[in-house]
Parts: sequence; structure tokens; C-alpha cells
Amino acid sequence: MNTSLSSAFAKNFLGNAPLWYKKAIVIFLIINPIVFYINPFAAGWLLVIEFIFTLAMALKCYPLQPGGLLAIQAVAIGMTSSETVKHELVANFEVVLLLIFMVAGIFFMKQLLLFVFTKMLIKIKDKATLSLAFCAAGAFLSAFLDALTVIAVVISVAIGFYSIYHKVASGKDFNQKHDHTSDELSSDDLEGFRAFLRSLMMHAGVGTALGGVCTMVGEPQNLIIADQSGWLFFEFFLRMAPVSLPVLVCGLITCVALEKIGKFGYGTLLPANVRQILTDYDKHEDQKRTNRDRAKLIVQAVIAVWLIIGLALHLAAVGLIGLSVIILATSFTGITEEHQLGKAFEEALPFTALLAVFFSIVAVIIDLELFKPVIHWVLSIENEGQLVAFYIANGLLSMVSDNVFVGTVYINEVKTAWLEGQITRDQFDMLAVAINTGTNLPSVATPNGQAAFLFLLTSSLAPLLRLSYGRMVWMALPYTFVLAGVGLLCVEYALIPATQYFYDMGWISHHIAGAASAVSAGH
Repeated sequence: MNTSLSSAFAKNFLGNAPLWYKKAIVIFLIINPIVFYINPFAAGWLLVIEFIFTLAMALKCYPLQPGGLLAIQAVAIGMTSSETVKHELVANFEVVLLLIFMVAGIFFMKQLLLFVFTKMLIKIKDKATLSLAFCAAGAFLSAFLDALTVIAVVISVAIGFYSIYHKVASGKDFNQKHDHTSDELSSDDLEGFRAFLRSLMMHAGVGTALGGVCTMVGEPQNLIIADQSGWLFFEFFLRMAPVSLPVLVCGLITCVALEKIGKFGYGTLLPANVRQILTDYDKHEDQKRTNRDRAKLIVQAVIAVWLIIGLALHLAAVGLIGLSVIILATSFTGITEEHQLGKAFEEALPFTALLAVFFSIVAVIIDLELFKPVIHWVLSIENEGQLVAFYIANGLLSMVSDNVFVGTVYINEVKTAWLEGQITRDQFDMLAVAINTGTNLPSVATPNGQAAFLFLLTSSLAPLLRLSYGRMVWMALPYTFVLAGVGLLCVEYALIPATQYFYDMGWISHHIAGAASAVSAGH
């Protein structure tokens, strides 16, 4: 039956997304210009809520298209300008490079990753211990590498596991090619395996937040805050330690407790049939491994060492190190054809485009000064209450916006207040700690708070594991309470006395000379 042209347009709009979802996006596009004409500030917050809605519905429709339509309209009606959007993209160019090249670089190290993690999965039979290993590994790696790089590794491993099981369950052997997205299996084992992998992914994701807050290289905003504060690696670690280390310990304890209690989507064990399949796969791979295969594993292991050293010592921008991984891995493992390289970029480029749309929404937040009332209110609070207020304000805003953006805006505002003599240098240092911990810890509450979580939500793995926005928020909920709660208590009660102790021990020093020169420069 031939459909009319108008019906064809309607069916083509956002493809297979539900009709109610399509209507919602159309309504958003109709009301935004009207609200903007009446009250630009309200329209800005409405746009932020609408964009979060598109993220929450990522399994119904990839957020790039509906979010992109909202962003294009925002520029068209004057909520922001294309210049501001470009400025945000240029300012975050290292993150864009990281996504393009580092995620693709990890693709060419899949054999090594699958080899290591398969051994780990088979050897560690206790789920709580395995979960702790994933969470601790995520924390340790994220303290030195970028959280997006770490989560890309874990996603690659999980897709590898899922593909192995799906292939065998579909009646194929390990040598046959198989597209794990082409058919649907309905078995208790598959559902159990999905739940098992979901919990491991969430533990690893939270691990990246636990480690990311500790060091100046853990998250992009950490670098910005360290630079504005004039802190080097060791001083940054010490100043964060009164908050970051208790949170790390409590976070790891929460990981084990969740697996033991079995609530919030945790506690599912690896089904016996799946364990057998992975064990058989491991034996099969060991038996058929040739010297060429062993050579590839050795090369990938050497490249992994280079990756960790290069990132830990900041020998180049993260994306450029990722590009070097692509070149080295393909050169020494015999991958020389263009179409073989293309597959590596399939995972990262849609998310890179989505991130560009995200920065368009950030540009609206900047141009319409959506956070300004909160910032002024927090700066008006006196004494120790200011630390707690900054922590809470940063945490709440990081849940709905990007923690890098929130951290950058706040540290710039606080530095301006210090240069204008509103606060002392010591108070500035304390507030910098509150800003850093506030943006890193409570932001685990939602996928849009942390780029690593957003990357996981929009990856090809999420639909395979039925990992929706709502499910991520639910599974992150106990972690949110523990991380944000312990962080808040430490900021209120431990930060000032512990920092004073570090001063007394001579481990850190007051930045008095720096303050004088900065103030004179500011005036």
C-alpha cells in the first residue's frame, strides 16, 4: 500500500522512534522560540531539560538527531551564536581528539584486552571480588589516564564477552563470523549474563570517578583547576586527599556491599553455562594461537606500556597518543587496508558528534548566564558555610550539566573574587578543593554529569545490555549517596583541619607570594 507524501515525511522523521517521542520533539521545537521571546532565561533552562530528556531516551532514539535539532534551533533563534559554539569546541578540542583517536586506538588492542580480562573472569569466581577488581582497576587507571579511555577499554572487553557467548548460543563455533546484533536470544542465561555485565560496567564506571577526583590528570576540569591554582601533581593530590581518599575507601566498600546485598541491579552471578562457554573459548584460543598471534599480543602489550607511560607523563595530548597507538598497533600487526581501519572509528564518531551538540547546549548556558544566580548566591555566604555551599552547588549543577564546564565556570569566578580581594588566597585554595570534589563526586548521579557515563550510555554496548538512562541512574543511586554524602562530610569536617596539618608538616605551603603578585597583576 502506497503512503501519501505527508505520511512518508512523518514516518521518515526520526525513523523508528515511537510516535509519542516524535510529537514531543516537535512540541519542544514549537514552544522554544515562544518561551525565548517571553523570557530568555526560562527558555535556556527549558532547553537544558529538553536535552536531558533526549539523553534519557537514548534507547528510543540516538540523542544526536533530536538534540541536534534543538541545538540548531537554539543558534537560529539567538539563544547562543555559532561563534560561542565554535569557541567551546576549540576549548575542548583535546577531548574531541581523544574520542576520535584514543577510542579507535583501543579497538586495535582488543585481542590483548580480551586475553587479559577473560583470564581474570575465569580465575576470579567470587562476584564481589571480581566487581572490586573492576572498580579498583577503573579507579587506579583513571587517576593517571583519562576516564573516557578507561571506559572505552571496559566497553571493548564487555562487547568481546557478549559476542563470544552470543555466537555460541546462536549455534556457531568460535571460528565462524557472527553479527551479535542480528538476532534475539530468549534465555535465562542471556538475561543473567546481561545483568552480570551491566553491574561490572557500572562498577568500572564509578571507579573512574573515584580515581578521577584524586589527581590533576584524572579529569579535564582537574587540570584547569590545578592550573588556575598554581598546584603541581603532588600538591593537588595532597589538597584533595582529605576528601578523595575517604571517598575512595567508602566507594570500594559500597562496591562489595552492593554485590553481597544484591539490590539496585547488582548481585547477579555469571551463569554456569556462560562461564563454561568463556572457559571453552579461552582453551580454544590457547590451542589455536600461532606464533603470529603471540607476536601480536606481545606488540599490543608493549604498546599498552607506552600508552600508560605516555599518558601518565603527559608526553603529548591524549588524542595524539591515541593516534600513535593506532599507527603502532596497525603497523606491527599487519593491518594496512583502509576498510580495516574504518571499523575502529564506528564507535567513537557518533559520540564525538553528540559531544559537539552537547557543547552547543553549554554555549547556551554561558550566553544566557544560567548559572550566574547560583554563583552569586554561593559567594555571598560567609566563612566555612561557603565550602559546603560550593560543594553542593557544584554537585547539583554537575548532575544536569557537564562537570568540566561547571568546574571551569566556578574556578574562574572564584579566582576573580580572589583577585578583587573578596576572599583570601587560603580561602581560594579551600574553595578550589570544594569545586573539584563537588564536580567529580555527585555527578555520578546521571549519565550527563560525567562524559565517561554518557559515552557508556550511547555506546553500542548499552542496547545489548539493556542499559538505559533510567537504569544507569538507579544503579548509580547508592554510589551517589555514598560518594556525595561522604564527600560532603569530609568537606565540612575534615578539609580545614587536615589542610592545616599538611601546612604544619611542611608538605604544602601558603601561596602568599603568589597572591601578592597575582593581585598586583589583577589591578
